[in-house]
Amino acid sequence: MPFYLLMKKRLVILGSTGSIGFDALDVVRRNAEHVEVLGLAANTKIDALGLQVREFQPKYVVVADPEAARRFSLSDEAYGVELLPSDSGIEELAGHADADIVLNAIVGAAGLKASLAAVKAGKRLALANKESMVIGGDLINRAADENKAEIIPVDSEHSAIWQALIPGRRQEVRKILLTGSGGPFRETPREDFDRITKEQALNHPTWKMGAKITIDSATMMNKALEVIEAVKLFQVGADKIEVVIHPQSIIHSLVEFVDSSIIAQLSYPDMRLPIAYALFYPERRPADNGHFSLASVGQLTFQKPDFDKFVLLDTAYRVLETGGSSAAVFNAANEVAVAAFLQDAIAFSRIPDIVIHALDRHPVIADPSLEQILDADRRARETAKKMIG
Repeated sequence: MPFYLLMKKRLVILGSTGSIGFDALDVVRRNAEHVEVLGLAANTKIDALGLQVREFQPKYVVVADPEAARRFSLSDEAYGVELLPSDSGIEELAGHADADIVLNAIVGAAGLKASLAAVKAGKRLALANKESMVIGGDLINRAADENKAEIIPVDSEHSAIWQALIPGRRQEVRKILLTGSGGPFRETPREDFDRITKEQALNHPTWKMGAKITIDSATMMNKALEVIEAVKLFQVGADKIEVVIHPQSIIHSLVEFVDSSIIAQLSYPDMRLPIAYALFYPERRPADNGHFSLASVGQLTFQKPDFDKFVLLDTAYRVLETGGSSAAVFNAANEVAVAAFLQDAIAFSRIPDIVIHALDRHPVIADPSLEQILDADRRARETAKKMIG
């Protein structure tokens, strides 16, 4: 048996009741001899959390919502586990001395502090919270270098890039080709965006995800965030990131090297694959995620993205050029706009308007501290909420 798998790895899952959390626990279930759950963190879904606690018996639990935490503390599942404080428990769990791997699947900018806590403690950070790298990538990279922490991406595209980079050296990369399905409105005319309903936007053609990321996929904001994440994660220039629309979601991304060879990672859409890869790297664990057959797939197609229709994708490159705190504003305003759309408070077409409005109204801090990033996030949310009314 490889040395890496001789000892059980102790795993912390932040965001255990979301779609990534459920998939991660299925990976644990299938590999129980190699990994155990040390801690789980959730927000409000205490019924789902209770079932997870009963099955996986973690030592520590965090419920971020105080009222949900109070109710969970009275449940049968709470007995035998240590319930960490709602306000500080997630960071405490992310940096816990007994943890080997921290899977950060928290949604949105709320995941930044946990990512920082994990890398400052020298952990392996299996990163599914792309917003951490988007708004605080420079801080996280510095902390990871100082504390010899590993950051392994869980986003399917960035996992694919990570794997495709292995055959070459970073200085030999000519281009990173970041694929995206194009979402449910790839063929929808821009003039019809005002009539898009919440139900239509939540109906992604290839992936089953949480509501927020599904709406981001529909606006292509998810791909915009992934462009920024790729620049920070792989420390390359924005000019080396090219987005390619690939509706079948079979090729998860590609890397072109200076000798014109291109390395790609292919699989059926299943988040358990990049999760398992991040947990067990450098080993690959056997999995039955569907036998891949090119003949069955039949045809793979590609096209350029429509930057005029999906303006947030184009805006991501502007944010990278501006740098500094602009990414925090970009992300925060989008989180507010998406929440408003999901609450039927705004039309789908207004999401990018609100984001760009916030970007235009906030001065940029060139090399922000954590406190300045969080302040830019707060002010952008206020601006977006005022525009929504």
